[in-house]
Amino acid sequence: MIPGRRVGKPQERSGYRAGVDDEPLPAHQRPDGVSDATVEALGKISEALEAVEVARGHLYTFHRLSGTADLTLGEGVEGLRHAGHTDLADRIDRELVGRNVLQGRWTFQIMEEYDDGYYASFKELERAARDELVGGRRHLYEAEMKESRRSHGDPGHEAVPDDSGSQAP
Repeated sequence: MIPGRRVGKPQERSGYRAGVDDEPLPAHQRPDGVSDATVEALGKISEALEAVEVARGHLYTFHRLSGTADLTLGEGVEGLRHAGHTDLADRIDRELVGRNVLQGRWTFQIMEEYDDGYYASFKELERAARDELVGGRRHLYEAEMKESRRSHGDPGHEAVPDDSGSQAP
């Protein structure tokens, strides 16, 4: 059983969308025969992928900030030259402007290696696990957590958006 799961049938409450099936979509329902342990394990793998996505975003931030720093440094070096500090400007230009951030690599090369290696493998294996174990369904752990935590029948606690595409605040 998913932690925090409420037991029993939801009761009818005011605001319930009469005549509307208030259940998750099939894509967010556990296939028959899939154990709690499997859903929980896939939930952990999904959680790990989310952390990798955040790390990748930070890596892209590192890439952008490093490039901005190098371009701004170049402007500072030109300012030093203009102010008559040519020896210092030449040293900074030679030793730092355009320098590799890691041995043999600018940040775009780090990004490409990360994306094509670790990130691609992680995405592929996470998808393979879902495909093999739950027919490719995503976020089953979270979907079941939503079902266990929401107040069935109350506004703002619907299983899925209504046909109008709007949701309660």
